[in-house]
Amino acid sequence: MQKYAWFRLAGLAVGAALTFAGCSTLLAEGPYHVQDKWKVGGDGGWDYLAVDPQSSLLYITRGNHVMVVDTTAGKAVADITGLKGTHGIAFDSNGKDGYISDGASNAVAVFDRKSNKITQTIPAGTNPDGILFEPVTKTVWAFNGRSKNATVIDAKTKQVIATVPLPGKPEFPVADGRGSIFVNIEDKNEIAHLDAKSHTLLAQWSIGCESPSGHAIDAANSRLFAVCDGRKMAVVDATTGKVVATPEIGDGPDAAAFDPQTRNAFSSNGGDGTLTVVHQDSPDAYSVLQNLETQKSARTMALDPKTGKIYLVAAEFGPRPAATPENPRPRPAVLPGSFVVIVVSK
Repeated sequence: MQKYAWFRLAGLAVGAALTFAGCSTLLAEGPYHVQDKWKVGGDGGWDYLAVDPQSSLLYITRGNHVMVVDTTAGKAVADITGLKGTHGIAFDSNGKDGYISDGASNAVAVFDRKSNKITQTIPAGTNPDGILFEPVTKTVWAFNGRSKNATVIDAKTKQVIATVPLPGKPEFPVADGRGSIFVNIEDKNEIAHLDAKSHTLLAQWSIGCESPSGHAIDAANSRLFAVCDGRKMAVVDATTGKVVATPEIGDGPDAAAFDPQTRNAFSSNGGDGTLTVVHQDSPDAYSVLQNLETQKSARTMALDPKTGKIYLVAAEFGPRPAATPENPRPRPAVLPGSFVVIVVSK
């Protein structure tokens, strides 16, 4: 995810966060708590993370490599190297293959989930970012942020079978398991509805939500959850595109999740270091259940559907270097040894 890059979060304004803090105090108590923090270290920033639904290993994209963490031991057990600028992870339903969007290489890397070794690379568009496996068509979709299109890969042959133009810059995609794909269009404040079988754009919906980034789906009730700037989550009817609710979330969100077991939607907010829990009272009614304090910069997360646990990642930063004409927006460095996985459970 490009929008809230890890180095930008260190410089977010604190005034807005303090305003939200007063509200979050009232909702700090709730069913979720920080169970543990694992100091896993490693170099580089980070973007998406994902839990393998079969092994429960946690995959964390970290710039030019992908860290693999054992969620039972809380320790890094493998590192997928040979990459340039990673963003997302997707898992094939065959239980064998995984896919990494390697944005700086304009490619998708295929890896073996047993050995955690790259087996091949597939050319994509410019800067592939969000990525998913679509189970009906057995295809992998890589959403290319700079070329504003999606590369469609046949999971069996590992060949590109289509390139789908998009109406703007794509962010996070989700699939409903019935052949539809939905992706946030960040620069248009929209959600695009795609048909996985025909590789066509079916609709684009304005959601009145600025710069939608993180995205989740309740497939059973056809509801989408897009998290946006301005502390807003847009809950969208996936059949009509109608916005049915806009619950308030924390500052600087960049990922969303939905747990069908609890009917809770989540927003990880790196700007103020909170996890907002939104309960689905009905498909069209939502209430904020909790604003759990996590850690500043914990902007992306992954939900383990087996356990209901949520994993977030964060780090501490050094001072921002002075700006220069050559580098007007210098990046603060991650402090060595400060990278952690935050475990949230009920």
